[in-house]
Amino acid sequence: MNHHYHLESARGGSPLPDARWDLECPPGEGAALLVTRYANRQFHLDETRQGLYRYSSWLPVERELPGSAAPVTYRGERLGAFLGLSNLYITFSGYWPERGALMKTGTFKECEAYAVCARPGRDQGKILVVASAGNTARAFGRVCSNNGVPLLLCVPEDNLDALWADEPWQDHVKIACTAAGSDYFDAIRLSNIACEMEQCCPEGGAKNVARRDGMGTTVLSAVTRIGRIPDYYFQAVGSGTGAIAAWEANRRFIEDGRFGKHLMKLILSQNAPFLPIRDAWKERALDMPPLDEQTARRLAGQINARVLSNRKPPYAIKGGLRDALLDTDGDVLAVTNEEATRAAKLFQQLEGVDVEPAAAVAVASLQQAVDEGRIERDAVIMLNITGGGVARYRAQHPVVVQKPHLVVAPDAPANEIKRKLQRLLKT
Repeated sequence: MNHHYHLESARGGSPLPDARWDLECPPGEGAALLVTRYANRQFHLDETRQGLYRYSSWLPVERELPGSAAPVTYRGERLGAFLGLSNLYITFSGYWPERGALMKTGTFKECEAYAVCARPGRDQGKILVVASAGNTARAFGRVCSNNGVPLLLCVPEDNLDALWADEPWQDHVKIACTAAGSDYFDAIRLSNIACEMEQCCPEGGAKNVARRDGMGTTVLSAVTRIGRIPDYYFQAVGSGTGAIAAWEANRRFIEDGRFGKHLMKLILSQNAPFLPIRDAWKERALDMPPLDEQTARRLAGQINARVLSNRKPPYAIKGGLRDALLDTDGDVLAVTNEEATRAAKLFQQLEGVDVEPAAAVAVASLQQAVDEGRIERDAVIMLNITGGGVARYRAQHPVVVQKPHLVVAPDAPANEIKRKLQRLLKT
């Protein structure tokens, strides 16, 4: 049993030991996310550890996997000067060696993967199942391949180009795709079917405390670099899990007491015209409005930042995205493909590194907020660049796109899919 933290429902209640890979609250406590409560309320940066595990005092991990890297926060003087902001800080996750950023997949999803695979209960002899629109799969594929963790990735076939690496993944990593024309939600259905099989174990997505606390290391990086909690937090979102993680980390720093007592205002963004979170928040809806499959696929197919196309985010659940936005008096902005493309060019010109489409959406939302007078010019701002340096890494290293082991129709019967998965997972 791990004693440096315990779990509890976002509604409160009795502490739970984290020993069984729990993803759900105990029956009878109501729908809510599980959250971690750390024994040490004051954060400790452990410089004796490598990469992400320097943040282990606030990570639900029991071991250290080799090869991890951590987010890097620096003062964005050039972009800040262009926008007229005097206290802009950029938290960069990706590949940018001059800044000390060494994530070889170019995405902050590595933070999730290294935390999840080091969480207690991971060594249970089962195959970890992860659904992804692309970046998460690339990160988990690399981490699991390099560390001997059996993995089944479920991704839309149209997003396979995101599954690249500098070498083929080991045989214990399998890739199952939903056929061309499908979307992330279809990949989630495929993963749910897989998880009904005895040999498989769901990673859990937003329900996994290790995923959220791994993503929360972006805020740990920012606060320890700045010396205080930022006033504003900017990030593009698909599921919103990263924003929930940022809010949770913020609340821990308030309990710490050394970095401020305020909540940073979450300014989130989505890539138009795929705007389910933005639309729900603008209406102050208690739950996500219904979005039929055909419309969702059509809208998702029109955006550049395909990783943001989640139509079932953890919005209404207790401790979820709606609570985070309400608690921080946050907002959600819409960014067009054209605005994001211009923002990506601007960031590379001023800061000197390429950014991924989702990160470009966040940059564009910051420009939009400045132009509309939503933020004070001297406010302390954290801009979360969730992926970057990919073009540079790929230019400097030979890479291969991973091949799928199985492709199924998104509407295929569950029994048919299970039979095919059984054959795949026996190889």
